[in-house]
Amino acid sequence: MKEIAIAILCLTFCQSVAAAQENPLLKEFKTPFGVPPFSKIKNEHYLPAIKEGIRLHQQEIAAIVNNPQPPTFANTIDALELSGRVLTRVTNVFDNMTSALTSEALQKIAEEASPLRSSHGDDIRLNAKLFQRIKAVYEQKESLGLTAEQEMVLTRYYREFVRGGANLEGAQQEQLRAINQELALLTLKFGDHVLKETNDYSLVISRPDDLAGLPPAMVAAAAEAAEERGHSGKWVFTLQAPSIFPFLQYADNRPLRRQIYEAYIRRGDNDNEYDNKKILSKIAALRVRKANLLGYPSHADFVLEENMAKKPENVYALLDQLWRPAKERSRREVADMQAIIDREKGGFQLQPWDWWYYAEKVKREKYALDEEALRPYFKLENVRSGVFSVAQKLWGITFTERKDIPVYHPDVRAFEVKEADGRHIGLLFVDYFPRASKRGGAWMSEYRGQQKLGGRQTPVIVNVGNFSKPTADRPALLSLEEVETMFHEFGHALHGLLSDCTYPMIAGTSVARDFVELPSQIMENWAFEPQVLRSYAKHYQSGAAMPDELIAKIEQSGQFNQGFATVEYLAASYLDMDWHTLREPIEHDATLFEQQSLARIGLIPEIASRYRSPYFRHIFSGGYSSGYYAYIWAEVLDADAFQAFKENGLFDQTYAAAFRKHILGAGGSEEAMTLYKRFRGREPNIEPLLKKRGLM
Repeated sequence: MKEIAIAILCLTFCQSVAAAQENPLLKEFKTPFGVPPFSKIKNEHYLPAIKEGIRLHQQEIAAIVNNPQPPTFANTIDALELSGRVLTRVTNVFDNMTSALTSEALQKIAEEASPLRSSHGDDIRLNAKLFQRIKAVYEQKESLGLTAEQEMVLTRYYREFVRGGANLEGAQQEQLRAINQELALLTLKFGDHVLKETNDYSLVISRPDDLAGLPPAMVAAAAEAAEERGHSGKWVFTLQAPSIFPFLQYADNRPLRRQIYEAYIRRGDNDNEYDNKKILSKIAALRVRKANLLGYPSHADFVLEENMAKKPENVYALLDQLWRPAKERSRREVADMQAIIDREKGGFQLQPWDWWYYAEKVKREKYALDEEALRPYFKLENVRSGVFSVAQKLWGITFTERKDIPVYHPDVRAFEVKEADGRHIGLLFVDYFPRASKRGGAWMSEYRGQQKLGGRQTPVIVNVGNFSKPTADRPALLSLEEVETMFHEFGHALHGLLSDCTYPMIAGTSVARDFVELPSQIMENWAFEPQVLRSYAKHYQSGAAMPDELIAKIEQSGQFNQGFATVEYLAASYLDMDWHTLREPIEHDATLFEQQSLARIGLIPEIASRYRSPYFRHIFSGGYSSGYYAYIWAEVLDADAFQAFKENGLFDQTYAAAFRKHILGAGGSEEAMTLYKRFRGREPNIEPLLKKRGLM
C-alpha cells in the first residue's frame, strides 16, 4: 500500500510538473524585459496557473511557519515579501485581461478563481502560527535597527493580519471566511453586470434629421459604429464615454438626449438579469458584518483607519466645507442655462439630460469657446508626446516606442522608459480606445511592480483609457476632458515607474487611498498651462501650433462649469460614505436609500450624482469603498503642491527632484502626511483648491 501511495504521489507530481512546463504563465517569460508572452497565453492556462500559484505560495508560507529558528525580520518579513511571486505574476496578467480584454469565458474563470483566491488570502491572514512570528518581530521592532521602510513594512504586515482577522476566535474566523468569499463573488458579479448593461444598449438613428447639431466627425464615427454592428446606412451611439457625452453636448434632438441619458443612469437598475440593486445592498450589509466582526462600528471606520482621513467625520467635514459653495455656484450655472432656454422659447425647465447641451451654449456665449474647434489640436499622438515631454523636462526621463515587445491587443503600444543617462527604468503600455471587451473609464495598472528585494525588478505599467477613436478619414482627436484624463492616468503610471522601494508591499501606488491620487491629479495641472500647450497642441493637418487666442480662451474658461463638476462629484462621495457608515448589517432598499442620501444634502434636481449606486463600480466592485472622496482630498494636496511650481517655475528642478524623491519614489515607505511635508516643507492649504475651482 505504501508503494502504491508513493507511486500516486510521484504520478501527481510528474503531471503537475508537465502541466507547468506546458503553461506559459508558469514558465519564465523569455520576452524582452520579461513581459507576458500574450500570444501564447490561452484561456485554459489561467485557472491551472492560479491553482499552481496558490499551491506554491502555500509551500512557501509553510516553510516560513515551520522554520525552527526564532522569528527575525529576515526569516519572517523578508521571506513573506519574497513569497507568492508566481501567483502574483499570474494574477497580474489575469486581472489586467479581465479589465481590458475580457470575455464570457474569462468571466466564468474569474467566478471560479475568485473564491479560491479569497480562501487562499484568508488561509494566510488567519494562520495563527504565522501571525505569532510576525507579532514576535513586531514587538521587538524598536530594538532591531530597522530602516524607515522596513519599519513601515513590518507595521503594515502586523496591521494587515490584525485587520484580516488574526485575533478572532475559530468560529469568528469561519464567519469572516464566508463573508470574504461571498463579497468576492458579489463584487465580481456587480462589475460584470455594469459592463453588460453598458454594452447591450445602443441608440440606433435612421433619420438624418435626428443628427442635427452633431459635428461631422461624430456623425462619421457613429456611421462606422453602425456598420460594425450590422446597421449599414444608419448611425449608432453607445454608452461609452466618447459616444454618449458628445451626443449629450451637441445633439439638438432633446427626446433622444433624454433617451440615451436615462439608459446611462439606469444601468444596473432595470429589474432584469443584470440588476445590481439587491447585489449592492447585500455587499454593503456584508461589509458592515465584516467591520463589526473585526471590532469597527462601520466599514468606513475600518477602511479610513489606513487612510490620511482616519475617521468618517473628517471626510464629511471636507465634503461639507465644499458642498455649500459648490451648490451655490451650480445654481448660478442653472440660471445661465435657463436664461438661454427661455430666450429660445424652449418652454421647459432645465433637466439633467439638458445640462451638457446648454452648458456648451453658455461656454460659447461667455468665452467664445467651441470644444469641437479644439479637437483638431489634440491629436492623440501629439497629446501623448506632450505628456512624455512634461516628464522629460521635470525628471530627464525618456520614452521610446518598442515594436519588438509583445502586446495583448493591436491597439496597445509599448514604450521603454529610461533615465537621462540611458539606464532602463521600466516599460509603459498604453491602451486608449474603447471596445466591448474593456470596462469603462480609465485606469493605471501593473503587470509587474517595482522592487529591489532579492534583486532589482523593474516595473511594467499599463495606462488604459476609453478615448475617442480614429475614423476612416481622421486620426483620434481628443476632447479637453480626454486630454486631462490622459495626463491624470500618466501621473499614476509615473508613480509606478519611478518607484524606488525595496519592498513590494509599499512600492509604487501601494499607498493610502486618499494619497494615491496626488501624483495623478498634479499632472493634470500641466496639461493646459500655456507654455505646455504650445509644445504639443498642433493642428493634425497643418501642424500649426494652437493660436494664442484659443489658449487664452481655455485659460479663461478654466473655472467654467465647476459648480456642476464639483456637485456631481461630491454627491457621489456622500453616497459612498452614506452606504459605508451604516452600522447595522441590514439590506436596504437601494433606490430608497439613494434617494434619502441625496435628499439629505439637497442635491438640486438638474444634477444627478456622478455615479448612481447600481453602476458605482468604484465602490461596489473596485477599491474605492469609503474612498471615493479621495479625489477631492488629493486635490487639496495637488493644488497646494502645484502652487510650488507656479511660484518657482513649471519645471523647477529643485521641486521636481523633491517630488520624485518624496512622493513618486517613496511609495508608502512612510505616513502620507510625513512624505508630503518632506516635499512641501509644511502641511497643505485648502485655499489653492478653492481658488482653482472658483469656490471662493
